[in-house]
Amino acid sequence: MIYLDNSATTYPKPPAVGQAVSQALRQFGANPGRGGFAMSMRTGQAVYQCRETAARLFGAPGPECVVFQPSCTQALNLVMKGCLQPGDHVVVSDMEHNAVMRPLAALKERGISFTAAAVTPGDSDATLQAFRGAMNSKTKLLVCTQASNVFGLRVPVERLAALCHQYGAKICVDAAQSAGVIPISLADSGIDYLCCAGHKGLFGPMGTGLLIFRDSGDKLATLVEGGTGTQSLSPLQPDDPPERYEPGTQNVPGILGLRAGMDFVLRQGPEKIYRDEMGKISYLYGRLAKLPQVELYTPPPQMPWFMPVLSFNVKGLPSEEVGSILARRDIAVRCGLHCAPAAHTKMGTRERGTVRVSPSIFTRREELDVLTRTVSAIAPGK
Repeated sequence: MIYLDNSATTYPKPPAVGQAVSQALRQFGANPGRGGFAMSMRTGQAVYQCRETAARLFGAPGPECVVFQPSCTQALNLVMKGCLQPGDHVVVSDMEHNAVMRPLAALKERGISFTAAAVTPGDSDATLQAFRGAMNSKTKLLVCTQASNVFGLRVPVERLAALCHQYGAKICVDAAQSAGVIPISLADSGIDYLCCAGHKGLFGPMGTGLLIFRDSGDKLATLVEGGTGTQSLSPLQPDDPPERYEPGTQNVPGILGLRAGMDFVLRQGPEKIYRDEMGKISYLYGRLAKLPQVELYTPPPQMPWFMPVLSFNVKGLPSEEVGSILARRDIAVRCGLHCAPAAHTKMGTRERGTVRVSPSIFTRREELDVLTRTVSAIAPGK
């Protein structure tokens, strides 16, 4: 199979990830933080080491700032529902994923409003001005993707963080498409809350995610309450992170697999991964641009304005039909609206959706050549 759906979930994983998951099941089978015996203590230490790895990768002050979540989606929900009150206002970009837009729709019922600001591709000044115009005295939070999961357009989140802090607001960044692919430092960027998907650019297992705080003293209301192994006599959830936000038994195999994935990213270096994957997506864009039957929706993807994600359509064919044809030829892509109707509305593809291609560091250019030849062969009139 030619796998080109890494924006959804990276595949294949580095071999060390599977080995870590297997080791967790064999050697770290006890509940961390719930027992004083050796295996429980070893498991707790292994989980702590994953926090240390995440803090190092993302420039967080320390491992106490790293909170494990089952997904980037839940991390985003925790931030939005944990810090917003009736009467608050939120600013988002005009190409957000449903992981942001659906929680905001639910919060709207509680008296929380939001405004979408337009991202201008390749023009950070215009983007910044649009966000500035969307903010008001009630703006408490800015939530935005660091890069569109459909078109790869990047958002200047570092400049937006500085803007937020001028207004006394905070910024929450959806790094589902960027974590592990580009360098991110909370210490340097000013990002207050970083939400990451473990199973994408961090090469971890599905069912893993991260919420990373720039300030461990920043207290959010809890989304879920339950046992933490600490302060058991109290009916209230503990105040201190990360336990405050991690009730119940942790996904130890997933967490240890995630650490192995992050170790892989650290060894390769996000800069190298970004150059590699952008080189492949630029190569593919150039090949597809030569096919008159192919519709492309962005300028040629270039660093630093894009992430390695490319959407296209074949004239006269629904995106889902193209995806089905490719699937029958054992080429895996993602078609439709990609859970991001806002981005499709922005780019004029809401009715058709798009065919999305997203390579990884493991993708070979020969595989992109096969995709191009196959797309050319299935175009109408051929």
